[in-house]
Amino acid sequence: MATLTVPSSVPAVAEDAEQLHKAFEGWGTNEKLIISILAHRNAAQRRAIRRAYAEAYGKELLRALGDEIHGKFERTVILWTLDPAERDAVLANEEAKKWHPGGRALVEIACARTPAQLFAAKQAYHDRFKRSLEEDVAAHVTGDFRKLLVPLVSAYRYDGPEVNTSLAHSEAKILHEKIDKKAYSDEEIIRILTTRSKAQLLATFNNYKDQFGHAINKDLKADPKDEFLSTLRAIIRCFTCPDRYFEKVIRLALGGVGTDEDALTRVITTRAEVDLKLIGEAYQKRNSVPLDRAVAKDTTRDYEDILLALLGAE
Repeated sequence: MATLTVPSSVPAVAEDAEQLHKAFEGWGTNEKLIISILAHRNAAQRRAIRRAYAEAYGKELLRALGDEIHGKFERTVILWTLDPAERDAVLANEEAKKWHPGGRALVEIACARTPAQLFAAKQAYHDRFKRSLEEDVAAHVTGDFRKLLVPLVSAYRYDGPEVNTSLAHSEAKILHEKIDKKAYSDEEIIRILTTRSKAQLLATFNNYKDQFGHAINKDLKADPKDEFLSTLRAIIRCFTCPDRYFEKVIRLALGGVGTDEDALTRVITTRAEVDLKLIGEAYQKRNSVPLDRAVAKDTTRDYEDILLALLGAE
């Protein structure tokens, strides 16, 4: 359920590269031309454009973009133009280096991607930063968050549909016992959340509700201001209802005193080719306002234009 719109007849890659080069020429940059091309090409097409641009003009397209555009618009264009795995590597590196308990990029990359996508992101991280994602998370994150996030980003989960129902029953009981004792960072909770497949976790969470009469996340709201509990809830929501999880991220990004452009940009650039239509539907259902209208209200100029293009707005 992507929102990305690609023309039925896409110009030749060399023509796209030439048009982008023309957008950079002269006294001013043609931002609308940049948006009309890059915001309407899929990952494979953007990759081909980058390659063609470098071959034709001897300069990496991302560097050329960075020389011509700036600020929030530049960040959005650069993140979008990157391959998904490269983009995740950049986002993970930024969060690891400036870690704070409310960060969500690492959780999203570890839990809202497929195991293969997380593996590709870690390979891209290694190639780009000459270190592993795991070692940077371990170096910059401390305490219970380190105990949780290092195995979370280290995982390579089984991605199939098979479920062990007796295991789901027993591990739901383990989770309830630990949560009831407020042992939120217990190694058993961390082991279950960081090793089990998505299908197995969904079975465990359903079993938890069946056995104890309410969803696990209700028990994890014992202290709404506790960021560790909030992170545990975010992990669970990324597995159980990613569209509602990302809707909340956008809602909070747009609903504060000022707009959280980093969160807004992260969600739109990472989900436009995945499920941004579902996220938009969840947003409208929750807020009674179309997502593109809410984004337009809180953003301006070229930044607004590229976000709306990625949202599929007419």
